[in-house]
Amino acid sequence: MANGANYTVKQEQAGTSNARPKFEVAEILRKYLGEYEKKYKLSYEQRCAVNNIIQCRTAALGGYIKACNNCGKVEIAYVPCKDRHCPKCGAFEKAQWLEEQKRWLLPIHYYHVVFTIDHVFNPLVWWNKRKLYNLLCRVAAQVLQEYGDRYLGGKIGFTLVLHTWGQTMQAHPHVHVMVTGGALTMTSTGYTWRAGKKTYMLPASEFSADFRRAFCAAVRKMWHAGQLDTQEGQFNVEAMLQEAESKKWEVYIQTPKGEVRDLLDYLGRYIFRIAISNHRILNVARGLVTFEYYDNRDAGKLKVKTLSAVEFIRRFLLHVLPKSFQRIRHYGLHHSSQRNKLQIVRKLPGLPAGKPKIENMNMGEWLKDILLIDPDICPFCGQGKMVLLRKFSPTKKWHLLFAPLVAKMYSWGWAY
Repeated sequence: MANGANYTVKQEQAGTSNARPKFEVAEILRKYLGEYEKKYKLSYEQRCAVNNIIQCRTAALGGYIKACNNCGKVEIAYVPCKDRHCPKCGAFEKAQWLEEQKRWLLPIHYYHVVFTIDHVFNPLVWWNKRKLYNLLCRVAAQVLQEYGDRYLGGKIGFTLVLHTWGQTMQAHPHVHVMVTGGALTMTSTGYTWRAGKKTYMLPASEFSADFRRAFCAAVRKMWHAGQLDTQEGQFNVEAMLQEAESKKWEVYIQTPKGEVRDLLDYLGRYIFRIAISNHRILNVARGLVTFEYYDNRDAGKLKVKTLSAVEFIRRFLLHVLPKSFQRIRHYGLHHSSQRNKLQIVRKLPGLPAGKPKIENMNMGEWLKDILLIDPDICPFCGQGKMVLLRKFSPTKKWHLLFAPLVAKMYSWGWAY
């Protein structure tokens, strides 16, 4: 029982599951993309993402053939697409990323801050993704740095992650930020660490109002400069701004809870995951897709939603990022240019000033830890080891039929 519980926890941490999902986003795209394209046009980035997701872990991207050195049975495995929008990829990359974050992680408390813009801007964001996503990140960072100076009197460190979706894949641009619970300050006697209170970071109402003011002012400036695509005046930007400015914005500030590693792991889910995982899809039939979600407006209750396949694809593709867009950004003490000051901080609380050791992640060892089994052990006899026989390159459609035949040839001993 203990092993089973441990297995479940590790699977959830890895973003994987023991059982293969019954339905996949790739399957929905294969079946209904043609119907979607009758109504909507794919952007270049969306086309690339769709192609990668459809081909992920198929012979179209290549793979390798392994055989057991004991029973001789053969299996074919295909390579992943590694597209950041693919629901089947990213678990190992997330583990690597978490390990690398030790470079700046300190043994202090951290705040979790979430900046959200008003939904009135959603249509404008769709046509100006790169500009407005960058603006959101830039304004959030600017306001945080100003408040760090004002209320903590020094340089803070924070890591920001862009997140664009809600539980039902609706457009919901916001950023999650991990902020140091203190600041590095300079006094007459040198540097000192000024720790913030665990129960209070800064005045939330004032902070939220300044974020709203700064973001709306920046949008207005870009609009007046002709830098925004308004679809030939279809969008009344001034009306959007007036509506947004008339509302009370609320920047969410969560005081430290649990371990620092938990918050870091939470951020990692948004870096290496897209709007929905395959395991959340419950059914695909008759042009409809049913999936589960947590309703944050109803105490986080687990609920079920059904959309047409076309609408499901539309919502999924809303969250394909512009090419080369940087979703995660480090500022202040977390920035790579501030490593010297970070070492000063490490030394102040009496910690070793040396850099923390970063482990080199190994896919095989990582899988063994996550799955609690050796991935090289033969899944057929459970005794032998799977030995790599041959790799094969990406194949064309008419070649795909030959992969199973090649595997059989190896199992018969014809192709050794």
